[in-house]
Amino acid sequence: MANKKSDKFFKNYINGSMQPPASGMYIDNYNPATGAVFSYIPDSDERDVAAAVEAACRAFAQWGNTSLDERSRILLRIADLIEQNLPQLAAAETEDSGKPITLSSTLDIPRAASNFRFFATAVPHFASEAHYMPGTAINYTLRRPIGVVGCISPWNLPLYLFTWKIAPALAAGNCVVAKPSEITPQTAFLLAEICINAGLPPGVLNIVHGYGPKVGRAIVGHEQVKAISFTGGTKTGRDIAKLAAPMFKKLSLELGGKNPNIIFADCNFSEMLQTTVRSSFSNQGQICLAGSRIFVQRPIYEKFKNEFIAKTYLLKMGDPMQEDTQIGAVVSKQHAEKILSYIDLAQQEGGRVLVGGNAVKLKGRCSNGWFVEPTVIEGLDFTCRTNQEEIFGPVVTITPFDTEEEVLQYANSTQYGLSATLWTQNLTRAHRMAEELECGIVWVNCWLLRDLRTPFGGVKNSGVGREGGWEAFRFFTEAKNVCIKT
Repeated sequence: MANKKSDKFFKNYINGSMQPPASGMYIDNYNPATGAVFSYIPDSDERDVAAAVEAACRAFAQWGNTSLDERSRILLRIADLIEQNLPQLAAAETEDSGKPITLSSTLDIPRAASNFRFFATAVPHFASEAHYMPGTAINYTLRRPIGVVGCISPWNLPLYLFTWKIAPALAAGNCVVAKPSEITPQTAFLLAEICINAGLPPGVLNIVHGYGPKVGRAIVGHEQVKAISFTGGTKTGRDIAKLAAPMFKKLSLELGGKNPNIIFADCNFSEMLQTTVRSSFSNQGQICLAGSRIFVQRPIYEKFKNEFIAKTYLLKMGDPMQEDTQIGAVVSKQHAEKILSYIDLAQQEGGRVLVGGNAVKLKGRCSNGWFVEPTVIEGLDFTCRTNQEEIFGPVVTITPFDTEEEVLQYANSTQYGLSATLWTQNLTRAHRMAEELECGIVWVNCWLLRDLRTPFGGVKNSGVGREGGWEAFRFFTEAKNVCIKT
């Protein structure tokens, strides 16, 4: 931690301007690929949150009544500026998170722009209901913005998920107090500059950096913050619910996942194999939607195992800034240690590491970075901790199965229920399995194929509520029934 000033010191975005933290203290920000501190972020506290909420409350009186066309115009300008600054934002995302630059350039930053563009163009078409009572009355539903809302996002897809929350909240007419992860703050800091240049009125969006127990808790506990949208770990989501529930705040919680990837013998093998490598190890496995439990029907199990291991072995690990790198660094030293501890646990539980399993020290610039090999493990019971707990790293297990009933038991056995992937050419089976899988999203013969109009979220300990499309606008507005006697 430091207490000084320099151009490497980020600032909070409050009431339309960049402001240092009230504490005057800063948090070290590490580059995962090098292990070195490269910038400092505000160590904010409840004073900064209070200032942000006050600014948001003042701004809401105007922003909540701004025309849909004007709100849409400003959000589209933000989307344009994100696209115009894609190289700078992608480099910042990779520097912060350790993910390959190709992933930042082709997924994270383009999706952030798409989030603003989608909700900016969708909000003018958001309609409410009318119900006619013949000869008696007509009822219609008014939908108004909530007011000041809190948006708290994770470190794995920093700008991608930050904008996924902010864009619909602003489009619906709310003012936002947002907290990015303290581990990956840089693109949120750059977004603040973009919002200033786009002409977003002061106080409409406020970004407060810092630790969860200080900043996140202060946002959730502030009486003027009427709703919380959070993406992150299940334990933190549980703590947020405990704090917010007695205050009757609206909650949208997108939490952990331990997603099954179910592969039947009649699948399109080559397409399945290519996609399964991606769903296992994209972003170093640090995606809540990763297919971390792979179940393969027995007739093709050995073929799958051999070819999957071969493709995993060929994945290029390296400096995330290099265009040919496929596997970058994991986000922090602590997270690398957690991942490695689960690999050790898997072996204690009787698992066999087929490929990977080790920390890697690269040469040159990245010699002190935090790299973990893509790892494939077999021989584990579906009830063991390795198959039940979220690892959130480049680690997958593979298990054979014989029947639908058997694999459904495996798939549904965890506390989580975010997504599932199903590979089969049997359409009847696909419909049947999709209905029985306990999760919020089922991909059939694909993975991470996203339509922003669709509801996104999970069941069980994977969360509460849905994001995306009209679901997001419903969350960020309050419904009021008006009944007029005819």
